[in-house]
This record gives sequence, structure tokens and C-alpha cells, in this order.
Amino acid sequence: MKITELLTSSTVILNLQAKTKAAAIDELVNKLNEAGKLTDKAKFKEAILAREAQSTTGIGEGIAIPHAKTSAVKVPAIAFGRSKEGVDYEALDGQPSHLFFMIAAPEGANNAHLETLSRLSSMLMNPAFRSKIENAATINDVLAAIDEQESEAVEEETVSSGSGQKVLAVTACPTGIAHTYMAADALKAKAKEMGIDLKVETNGSSGVKNALTAQEIQEATAIIVAADKQVEMNRFDGKHVIQVPVAQGIRKPQELLDRAVKQDAPIYKSSGSNQGGGAAKTERAGFYKHLMSGVSNMLPFVVGGGILIAISFMFGIKAFDPNDPAFHPFAKLLMDIGGGSGAFGLLVPVLAGFIAMSIADRPGFAPGMVGGVLAASGGAGFLGGLIAGFLAGYVVVLLKKVFSSLPQSLEGIKPVLLYPLFGIFITGAIMLYVIIGPVKALNTGLTDWLNGLGTGNLVLLGIILGGMMAVDMGGPINKAAYTFGIAAIAAGNFAPHAAIMAGGMVPPLGLAIATTFFKNKFTKAEREAGKTNYVMGLSFITEGAIPFAAADPGRVIPAAVIGSAVAGALTMMFHIGLPAPHGGVFVIPVVKGNPFLYLLAILVGSIVTALIVGFWKKPVQAQE
Repeated sequence: MKITELLTSSTVILNLQAKTKAAAIDELVNKLNEAGKLTDKAKFKEAILAREAQSTTGIGEGIAIPHAKTSAVKVPAIAFGRSKEGVDYEALDGQPSHLFFMIAAPEGANNAHLETLSRLSSMLMNPAFRSKIENAATINDVLAAIDEQESEAVEEETVSSGSGQKVLAVTACPTGIAHTYMAADALKAKAKEMGIDLKVETNGSSGVKNALTAQEIQEATAIIVAADKQVEMNRFDGKHVIQVPVAQGIRKPQELLDRAVKQDAPIYKSSGSNQGGGAAKTERAGFYKHLMSGVSNMLPFVVGGGILIAISFMFGIKAFDPNDPAFHPFAKLLMDIGGGSGAFGLLVPVLAGFIAMSIADRPGFAPGMVGGVLAASGGAGFLGGLIAGFLAGYVVVLLKKVFSSLPQSLEGIKPVLLYPLFGIFITGAIMLYVIIGPVKALNTGLTDWLNGLGTGNLVLLGIILGGMMAVDMGGPINKAAYTFGIAAIAAGNFAPHAAIMAGGMVPPLGLAIATTFFKNKFTKAEREAGKTNYVMGLSFITEGAIPFAAADPGRVIPAAVIGSAVAGALTMMFHIGLPAPHGGVFVIPVVKGNPFLYLLAILVGSIVTALIVGFWKKPVQAQE
């Protein structure tokens, strides 16, 4: 199938009118809908935005390839838009995008369609082809340029130079349509230029192509895994493996190949399961990776359950109790669903289960969950759940090694009998006889210490917890403070989490205020992002400040930390407690203490951040 069977004159916009990313997406979606390619415009746009939320499809070099694979697509199609002025599409290189190819693939797209779409992605890596498209005078000129380039395209999965430097690569993106093949082509082109033997395996929507063989892996100098989804990793056991997001395969092929040739990468250690964690959004591994797996899977329970509990408190702090004069049946319903017998009762087991699963894959999940349940019911709380997760994970890893010598005929009973039986028993026994008692005593001691702190010490604790929320804005330090706050709520101490939520709201709010009152210090795109940060800050989404911190970390991060620390200290000075673990401004009415003083603490911290950023940053033109 030819590309021009999917990209027709009815889906081409030679003069895109959009000035923003959102407007460009709307214009292209409308074009596909008008051409009769969609069954549900709103659902297709939702899928496009969901893909953008994973990572921008503005790949740089003036190109953006928004794409989605969804049942909202009637027939496979491509919409093309060209903007002479350029649109700020949050591209990887920070430059405006001029060429837009919106790819619409139906859920049941066959391999021919998917291969055609991926071929377009590969062609766009050719600068001469892009130039023809940019300068085409008519729609027919655009289609002719595509036909000409497609007829010349020769797929080279293996680049051979005879240099003896053998590098392997695997590329994969969530949808497997565009970035997978663009990363592969960028790596192949650069390897040819550098004289490096390279073979690339693509994990696209139509399956694995050009799969790496065991012999090739054994002979390889190093392996590059540029992937945003899971790929099979255990085959690389003992080899130098570079794990990066797929976007780096497109943007930094030379850097990755240089590192591969120098073997500048850790040696990969197999977990013993068939599926590895090849989703290389970061190169973090080990303790942090496993902890974040548990925390990220626990958060939906925290957010959903926490807000339900907060709504319950609005009827009265004890309105869920049938024996209280303020009892309300709806408050009890909310508490039953969100509280300890519902969502909140699952926090520790889910945390432990997913930590164990991150370590030992699926066989670790059941022992981890059971260990978490025992920790929660035994009074060991979140710390006990953390220990249970790591304990269960490594117990199952050990069991895999112990049972590895069993006959092949017994392979099928390992995951359904041996791992759960021995994993649950060993984890449970250690938790009950070794872990729970000391951890429960430690939790009780910590609670007593917090309750006994004087105002001066509480202020210091508020400074530390508030500042931690802004250091890495959603990273491990932020999550450590947040987890501490939830544990404190579970133990009946609401003061720490008040400081934590205030500290987490300050960075996005402070940056939003700064972009409003110090406009000459920010680009137009940053000022637009600042508006969004008002909503994110009020909703307790600290990550809204990350783009500003990434662009100017030396100024933004210290300013955010100082403002958050001030907010945390003020909440302690004002004796504020927060029984709800999430919700931002929406749960302020249920705080223990004066809600107006809590708002004041958040506002003062945000203004401090805004003023530091505003006076410290240079004007945009001076930066340039």
C-alpha cells in the first residue's frame, strides 16, 4: 500500500492557521473528520491527547507526528498540515514545528496499513525530502514528492561497515507507529556515517521486525534500547545495555552510538523472567525503580479514596460514625468506600504487591500483597509495607534460582504452585515473626515523638517536608515526603501532611504568578504554560513546574524549594492539620485549624517563589 492511498488531497492543509499546539491538533482532527475518516471525532482527539501526554510527538527538525490507534478511526488515514510561521509544539529541540502529519490508525489496522504509516515516519528523517514538502506550491506537488521519495526508499535494517564494532539496538514506542521507526532510521543513518556495524530490531504495531538473534547478542559490543514500552530484556543478560527513551534514539543517535562503542553503560542483570522492563523512560533502576512502581500504582487509591474521605469530612469530621450526633448516611457511604474498609485499606497491600512485582515480575505479586496485608493489619503501616514488598520480591527471586534446576517437565507448575506457595509462606512467616513487631514499635515511637514536638521543632519539620516537595517535583525526594505524610495520617497525626501538601502546591502556583507579573522573563510558550499551572497548583500537581525547572534549574529549583519551605513552616506555625491525603484546594475546607490561615501559608510561599524567580531570572532577550 502506498502512502498516498492514506494521505489524499482531501486531508491536506497547505496553510495551517493554528498558532498553538492545541489549535494545530484541532485543525488536523477536523480535517480528518470532514474527510469521513473518523467515526467519533471527540474520541479520536482524546486518543491523540493521551499519546501527547506520554511524550510530545514534536520530534524536532520542524516536524510533528501526532498519532493514535483507536476504534474511533473508520479507515486508516493521514492528515498533513504545513505552517509557514511555525507552531510551538513543545518539540524535543525546542524549535517551532512547520510540518504536521497526523496519523489515524484503526484498532484493527492490518500490517500493510501499519507498515505504510511507519514508512512515512522513516522518510521524514531525510532532510531533502522535508525540504521538498516545505517548498511544495500545491497539494499535488506534496503528493508527488511523497510518491517519489517512497519509490526511492530502500529499507536497510542492518548497516555493515566491516569495522568489527558490532552494536545492536531495539526501538519501541507505545503506539509502535512513528517514533519506533524514526529512532531506528536515525540510528542506522548515523551508524553508517560513523562506520559502525549496527542492527536494529523494531517493536512496532505490526510486531517485532528484524529480531536480534542469540548469536548476534553474544557478539555485540553493546546494546541500545530506545524504548517507551516493555521489550524483552533478559536476553541481554551480561551485556552492556544503554536504556533511554525512544526520543533520544531520534535526537541523540551519535551520542548513543559513541557510548555503545566505548561500552559506557552498566552490565544488564537478568531478573530470570521472560519479560523485562525495557520501558526506558529513565535510566534509573534498582531501589528507586521498584519503589516508584509501588508508589505510582498506589497513588490512584490515595487520590480516589482520599477525596472521597475529604468529601465525607465536609458533613462533619465524625459524620460517618453512626454513634455521633452529626451522623449522615452519605458520609458513612463515602467513608466505607474511600476509607480503611475500601480504597485506603488497599494502600499498603498495593504498595507492597507492586514493589514485589517490579523485582520478581508477576510471581512476586501475590507474596507482596499478602505481606502488605499482614503489615497493615499488624500495625506496621507503610514502612512495614515497603519492607514487605522488597522482602517478597527478593524471596521470589531466590526461589527462582532454587527451582531453576528442576526438570523442564515441571516448568509449568512453578508460577501457579511453587512460587505462590513458598513465596507467600516465607514472606508471611518473616513478616509475622521478625518484621511487624519492631516496625510497629518504631511507628508508635515516631507518632509519639511528632505529637510531643514543640512549635519550634514543628516549624523545622515543616521547612524540611515542604522543601522536599519542591526539590525534584514528583521524583523520589518528593515521593518520600509524600509517603511520610500518608503514614502520619494513618497514625493519626495530621500536621506533617498539611506542610507537605502546601509545599507541593507552591512550585506550580509560584511559577504561574511569576509568568503573570514578570512577563518579560518568560517566553510566550512559558507564559501559556503558566496559566495551566494555576490549575495544576490548586490541584496539588507539583509536576506542573517541571518544564520551568528543566529550562532554568539553577534559578527555578532554589526558588521553588525556598517558597515551599516557607509554606511548610507557616502551616506548622498556624497549627494546621490535614486529614485528607490529596485534593489540593478542594480539601482545604476540611483542614484541622483555620482554613484561611492555610490558604495564607500557600499564598505566601507561592509569592516568595514568584518574587525570587521574577527578580533572579534574566529577561527573555538577555537570555537569548
